[in-house]
Amino acid sequence: MANLKEIRIRLNSVRSTRQITSAMKMVSASKLRRAQEAIIQLRPYYFKLNSILQNVGSQLEENYKSRYEKTDENGRVLIVALTSNRGLCGAFNVNIIKKAILCLNEKFPRELKEGKADIISIGKKGTDLLRSRKYAPAQVFNNIYDKLTFNNVSELAEGVMNDFISGKYKNVIIIYNQFRNAAVQEITEEAFLPVVHSREPEPAKKTESKYETYIDYILEPGISEIFDEVIPYFLKLQFYRTLLESVASEHGARMTAMHKATDNATDLIKELQLNYNKARQASITGEILEIVGGANALKG
Repeated sequence: MANLKEIRIRLNSVRSTRQITSAMKMVSASKLRRAQEAIIQLRPYYFKLNSILQNVGSQLEENYKSRYEKTDENGRVLIVALTSNRGLCGAFNVNIIKKAILCLNEKFPRELKEGKADIISIGKKGTDLLRSRKYAPAQVFNNIYDKLTFNNVSELAEGVMNDFISGKYKNVIIIYNQFRNAAVQEITEEAFLPVVHSREPEPAKKTESKYETYIDYILEPGISEIFDEVIPYFLKLQFYRTLLESVASEHGARMTAMHKATDNATDLIKELQLNYNKARQASITGEILEIVGGANALKG
């Protein structure tokens, strides 16, 4: 058994660690509340706009072709991986990078072998993980989190959209953690480009999503003109939504990780305190035995 000094030093160290993890948990909870409000406010607008576009898309003429539909099959593929700039959030970042690499290997093995696969990394932790796995990102945008606004995200999204229009990329996929609640984040692989819309009219029925309804619209000046105008905005909104989802998920994952760390530290403190008491009791008993032995020796 370790001596009293060693146990006392370790006990103080674990207590300090528990104070830090407890404080980080409260900070993450506060940030999560704000991030959660932001994504909850955006979701109804996003899904309603998506529902309208799906409905309008079913009315497009057969010969209509948007700039954001399928392009050259010989183009490159792009994966946009959304991670965080900070750690201490469990497997939040590792799972995204694993998913991105798995996506490339399973869905685009030919492009990966021919060197026609790129990754855009958003988040310092993801960038470091990609480089450690020999997947150097083509572009890095870690500073986007410093001021996460729709306008700033629009510039990044527009750059990706222009690369698709020019034929550089034939597929763009965003991989991120979708926020469910503080304890649950769902790794999501979401197609960004090309835009896919069905020309089959949707039946008037109730759907699983509370945001989706199908009704007829009177459109001016025309369906194709409106579609061309709204699609770029919707794509930017989609990109912005995925980032908000990722930020909320990050704070939820960190809050959960710090909660578990605090609980583990509490359990360890109880165990160390018990060991300390046992060691102290053994030390006192030993001192008493020495005193009694010395007294007996004097009597003899």
